[in-house]
This record gives sequence, C-alpha cells and structure tokens, in this order.
Amino acid sequence: MITNKGQEVLTEQENPLSRNLDVMSTEELVSLFVQEDKYPQQAVQRAMPRISEAIEAIAGRVHKGGKLFYLGAGTSGRLGVLDASECPPTFSTPSELVQGVIAGGDDALRTSAEGSEDNTKASVLDLQSRSFSSLDVLIGISACGTTPYVLGGLNYGHQIGALTVSISCVPPDEIVIPCDIDIRLLTGPELLTGSTRLKAGTATKMTLNIISTVLMINLGKVYGNRMIDVSATNRKLKDRAIRIIRDLTYLGFDHAKKILDQSKGSVKIALLRHAAGLNQSEAEIILKENNNNLRSSLDKLKVSLPKAP
Repeated sequence: MITNKGQEVLTEQENPLSRNLDVMSTEELVSLFVQEDKYPQQAVQRAMPRISEAIEAIAGRVHKGGKLFYLGAGTSGRLGVLDASECPPTFSTPSELVQGVIAGGDDALRTSAEGSEDNTKASVLDLQSRSFSSLDVLIGISACGTTPYVLGGLNYGHQIGALTVSISCVPPDEIVIPCDIDIRLLTGPELLTGSTRLKAGTATKMTLNIISTVLMINLGKVYGNRMIDVSATNRKLKDRAIRIIRDLTYLGFDHAKKILDQSKGSVKIALLRHAAGLNQSEAEIILKENNNNLRSSLDKLKVSLPKAP
C-alpha cells in the first residue's frame, strides 16, 4: 500500500537491521528478534490514553446492553477471535457478549483466506448475521489500516450509530481510518518485511488483552486480582475456583469445595454466601441488586471477607 506521500505504509517498509536475515546465524537472529520485540510494549505504552478512552466508552455501552465485536482479516482477525473465545471460560460471559468476526469465516482460522479481506460488503453481511446494532461496539483491527473488509465494517458501524474503534499500526498522517476512537500501535517496520504477524501482531494481542480484561474488571468479574467469575467447566478450572475461594477465605480444601458445590459452581456466590451467611437465592438477589459486583454486595451488607490470619 502506497501512501499519498508516494511511500509504503510503515508496516510494509524495510527494516534496515534485517537486510541480511538469510545469512545471519541462529544466535544472531534470535538476538535481533528479542531486541525488536521491545517495540510492541513501547507502542502500547504510547497508545495508553486512547486505549483507556476506548475501554471506558466500551464499558458504557456494555453496561447498557451492548456487545463488543472484534473485526479483522488474517492475523488481525485470528487475534480478535482468540481474545473473544477466551472470555467465556475466564469470566463466564455469554458467548454473544464478546464476538470475534474474521474475514472468510471460521475456516480462515486455520486456512489462509486472504482474498476475503478485499470485500468491503462481506463484513457488513457478517455483522448483520450476528445482529450487530447501534447499541454495540465494533473494534476494527488492521495492522496496515487499509484492509477493505475492516474499513467496510467500520463505515457500517458509524452509519448505524455503533461505537467504532480502530486498532492499527500506521501513523495517522499515512492512513486516515473512519472511527470514533483511533488506537495507533506504532511498532515500526517488521524484521521480515511486511509480516505483521510479528511486532504488529504482538502489540495488537497486548492491546486486546488489556481491553477485554479491564472491561471485565469494570463489569465486576474480578475481586482483588482473582477471576471470581471463572467458569469451572473442567478439572483445571474447578481446581482454580477452589483455590480462589481458599485464597480469599482461608478455608481448607474440603470446605472450599463444599461451598463451591453448594453455590452451583459460582465462586462469586460462594464467597458472598460464606461472608454473609446467605443461602443461594438470597445471594443471587443481592448480587443482581448490585450489578453482579461482589465488592458492592459485601459493602451493601456491611460484611467483608476475612483478613489474612
């Protein structure tokens, strides 16, 4: 992609440090990649104000019943699907709350479907098939900022009044992207020229981690630094749920397991029941009255979890 200045966009430019990749030793290559991978963190740090702005705006929409959609093609699309798919087991969110939409559909997660990213109308159809509405949020992910599939979706989101957020890795003076909140992760040229699955992908993954996790904290799915809405759907996650209860109540394993089982596998309800001496239905009612926030529920009842012995 050539900018209006007649030069390649940043993500397609050559990195002068890697002109001799094919003749470097393995040790030299590894060292170079490690050094370059410092840039994604720096890029995310520079973008902190826009990331914070986006999270607060997203939370406002979600609190009013909106959903969060990630939209992308290739690596960008796969990263969005990955982040969305990890929300239900980690935070017990309904599958429709955070959705990843990738050009070419689910087959594109494993098989290259690069041609599908050139279709501006396909993203609109994909969003419409998921009942995307003006209440919702669309995060369009495109490292180069020019992906037609993503731009088509962002334009559609803007037209219907949805909140639109862009994540790209090119400066705003190179590419203008239609969106409400513009996050630019300037990681520089890739060591392998144009391969944005590298630094650009790393910075994007970091940003999506931050957005979804801070959003879930805002939704009351975290107490302290524990994921109290973890879905205990397998042995590992049930063990984690029991460990969280033990860490926050100082109970023994058997007692923690017992109150988890009595609370239908809900860590949050188990903790509230233990702290306030409630039954299941009473705990559910209190949580609902306090936006499913454990800390607010404890404060309302004027009780607390025990302090360290």
